[in-house]
Amino acid sequence: MTTENPQIGIAVVGAGYWGPNLVRNAQATPGLRLRYLCDIDEKRARTVLGEYSTVATTPSLDEVLADPAVDAVAIATPAATHSAVATAALEAGKHVLVEKPLAPTFEEGKALVETADKHGRILMLDHTYCYTSTVGYIRDRLRSGELGELQYLDSVRINLGLVQPDVDVLWDLAPHDLSIFDAILPDDLFPVAVSAHGSDPVGAGHACVAHLTIQLSNGALAHVHVNWLSPTKIRTMIVGGSNRMIVWDDLNPTQRLSVHDRGVDTSDPTTLGPDNRGRTIVSYRTGDTIAPALANTEALRSVMVEFRDSINENRAPLTDGRSGLRVLALLEAAATSLAKDGVYVPVPDIVRERTPQPIGGPAATIDESRRGRGEVTV
Repeated sequence: MTTENPQIGIAVVGAGYWGPNLVRNAQATPGLRLRYLCDIDEKRARTVLGEYSTVATTPSLDEVLADPAVDAVAIATPAATHSAVATAALEAGKHVLVEKPLAPTFEEGKALVETADKHGRILMLDHTYCYTSTVGYIRDRLRSGELGELQYLDSVRINLGLVQPDVDVLWDLAPHDLSIFDAILPDDLFPVAVSAHGSDPVGAGHACVAHLTIQLSNGALAHVHVNWLSPTKIRTMIVGGSNRMIVWDDLNPTQRLSVHDRGVDTSDPTTLGPDNRGRTIVSYRTGDTIAPALANTEALRSVMVEFRDSINENRAPLTDGRSGLRVLALLEAAATSLAKDGVYVPVPDIVRERTPQPIGGPAATIDESRRGRGEVTV
């Protein structure tokens, strides 16, 4: 960040589970100055900050939004309140970083995006996984063509609990995977339709086990398995390309990511004799497997850096409001499919208005009037 940019005054709204993490990273990010921690339980907010902190606490969102020293707001309130709090902040002229989901419904999310555009403010989603070095590596390799044509995506996110009282397992866990898909897919490759199946074996009143299948525009399938009832915790994703395949095991401390030079090669059947046609039309290629060394910097710090830079450079962040809207579109289509026994439901096409550069990779095409660095160091 250049010295010509003044410090950005930021307030964190919500001192619950995630708020303290936002506080810590806001305070540690050069160019940001934490001015408020706002929570209806002001005693809790003061406890989070510590006895000797000079950061102000208040139970009043209106007080925060009325302060001209506050340029931006990071929202970590309960999900049902995201839309109302973010709307108030945008209408007060503040830039907004909000936890997932963007809003409870697609229509409310769309209204938020329109409000941000109307007031010329940055609206950014804290899709934290998108700022990990692992996702950055996958994004670069897929978008550069190194993996070849995408053939499939397969993700598993399962564990025992916590069964949520107000949302099903798709709305609770799948946003992580859907936001990752959105971050890594090239701009010309997008979801077309969604099919979802789920079950409620414990009588929770909504799906506790679910499978989500997404048809992509090139004919490939992306699959997500989410489950609150698994005896073991699994966090894996496979990205299958025609040249190489990537396996991401997020719980493996020694080899989180592996790149496999393996695949299936096909031959033109018209060039083969009748005796060999059935046996040689498909052949298997097995090459080296590598485990790239990746940085282990906290992803949330990179979220704050991207928020800061997008404000200073007046450009869309990697996970802008429209990325949150695309996730909501997939979730609502999945909910409709789930209610209709898994029929494919079309997904609205929310165009990427501006595309930042890939994490740590070569420059991507960006609207010249909003050109910015777009890089996130993780």
